[in-house]
Amino acid sequence: MDLGMREWCHAIPKIELHAHLNGSIRDSTLLELAKGLGEKGVIVFEDVKHVIMKNGRSLPECFQLFDLYHILTTDHETVTRITKEVVEDFAAENVVYLELRTTPKKNEAKGMTKRSYMKAVIDGLRSVDTVDVAFINSSRENCLESAVSSSTHGKIERKRIFIRLLLSIDRRETTEAAMETIDLAREMKDFGVVGIDLSGNPVIGQWETFLPALKHAKDLGLPITIHCGEVPNRKEIQAMLDFFPQRMGHVCCLEDEEWRRLKSLKIPVEICLTSNVRTERVPSVEFHHFVDLYKAQHPLVLCTDDPGLFSTSLSNEYYLVAVTFGLNKGDMLQLARKAIEHVFADNGVKQYLTEIFEDAQRRLGLQNMHHIP
Repeated sequence: MDLGMREWCHAIPKIELHAHLNGSIRDSTLLELAKGLGEKGVIVFEDVKHVIMKNGRSLPECFQLFDLYHILTTDHETVTRITKEVVEDFAAENVVYLELRTTPKKNEAKGMTKRSYMKAVIDGLRSVDTVDVAFINSSRENCLESAVSSSTHGKIERKRIFIRLLLSIDRRETTEAAMETIDLAREMKDFGVVGIDLSGNPVIGQWETFLPALKHAKDLGLPITIHCGEVPNRKEIQAMLDFFPQRMGHVCCLEDEEWRRLKSLKIPVEICLTSNVRTERVPSVEFHHFVDLYKAQHPLVLCTDDPGLFSTSLSNEYYLVAVTFGLNKGDMLQLARKAIEHVFADNGVKQYLTEIFEDAQRRLGLQNMHHIP
């Protein structure tokens, strides 16, 4: 199959491990919902219309949309709709496994609790009908049984996307609120919740506030990923490395000592190129730390962070890496496949994902490619 690199990056199966639900909203949906809020007098629609319709938003404009996301996602019906559309959009990009992260919200005025918010997310997963959505945690045997029913002699017939959920602790929250999120994650393990994320405005909150909750999660066996080094903060970065989470996101503002420590610990990094450029954490893709980590064979995975907010897609992130750093088609498939090692799902899901990549290798004409570890 003779595909150009852009088409290739779209065609290969991909795994997304760092995507925020709110930041993945379609521009068309955002425009429609914002117009509705404007008609109700909740916001001034004209103040945000041009930002929503703009491709390549500035950092202040991105923060303007963050405020809008917060208003929109205090409505159960909207959360359900957004979740459904986000899953459909990732599936359309040939994402076969998605860890979708979101902060469970509480809004007494709307009758929203953290549990009801997550129920709205689950309702969104259930409502997808364009692809087969697998989000209920299952044993390896059940997963493999369903994998067999979806394939014939290694040929995947019905498009399937595995969804797992990460519950985010927002840096604005108290220790008590963070603990509530951990307990909710434990309760929802059978509904696809596989881990905890620490995120939010990196200049707000203190690491010590969230540490008790993160330790509680670790005691419960919940995998943890942490937004790390989005701003220079050596004390916090070093404390996060000491905590030794299963994954870290961004890691933009590390100094030499922290880079050496990260590499020695081999903590997998969620790489978000477009996000880091748009938020001015790195000057350009060419100067992104991806290339240093990749050459060092450090565990990493390409991600989008907020594909709606930053006008990107996972296919586009792979294409950026390929054309910027000179990776070939085999390199790109290998990079995508190695992400299997870093998912928080069980071994049954990992086995199924391995089968998908083996099928893609045959289907895309790379039968003679060296074995991908």
